[in-house]
Amino acid sequence: MTQILMPKATAVWLIDNTGMTFQQISEFCALHILEVEGIADGDVAAGIRGADPIANGQVSREEIEKAEKDSNYAMKPNTFDSDTLQPKKGKKKGPRYTPLSRRQDRPDAIAWIVRNHPEVTDAQISKLIGTTKPTINAIRERTHWKINTINPTDPVSLGLCSQIDLDALVKKAADKKAKEDAKLAKEEGESLKAVEETAPAPAPEAPKVEHTLESLFKPSEG
Repeated sequence: MTQILMPKATAVWLIDNTGMTFQQISEFCALHILEVEGIADGDVAAGIRGADPIANGQVSREEIEKAEKDSNYAMKPNTFDSDTLQPKKGKKKGPRYTPLSRRQDRPDAIAWIVRNHPEVTDAQISKLIGTTKPTINAIRERTHWKINTINPTDPVSLGLCSQIDLDALVKKAADKKAKEDAKLAKEEGESLKAVEETAPAPAPEAPKVEHTLESLFKPSEG
């Protein structure tokens, strides 16, 4: 069998994102079944970030779907170069794979992110939970066909992403927004300073002369 790169990280991703059995994951990742169960329980590989085997070319989506439909099906990994053990090139990284059973939950997850983290961009949401920009835009503008039944729900609790991935994305989006706000404030400050420097100086005020009726009709001395 072709050797799987980062087997534990791959197992973490398969546990979090697919409906495969522990036995199937064990065989695909060449890990002992007890080790896979330990990963699922959080006793093994704690802190390891899941590695998407579809994105890095180790397996196709079709293979995962076959495995989800048939618990006895043994997934077949893509062919690797025997010398470098690197996946064959030619396929671009696609959107995050979401199991069919969980795709109906994506509108709820999108609504939750849009409401709680408006700084996260459509492109980031699309990459995180494997959706499309038109769908996100429809939810933002409340024109989605399910808008009346959408219930904003944390994507982690829905199993659409890991807490680590969500936290990293939110931090990245917040840092980017902070930099953009600082840049905008700096540009506005420089523009205001330039306007003040180029503005004409105010004209000097004419001396005030006060006259009274008495001073106007008073004869001059001498």
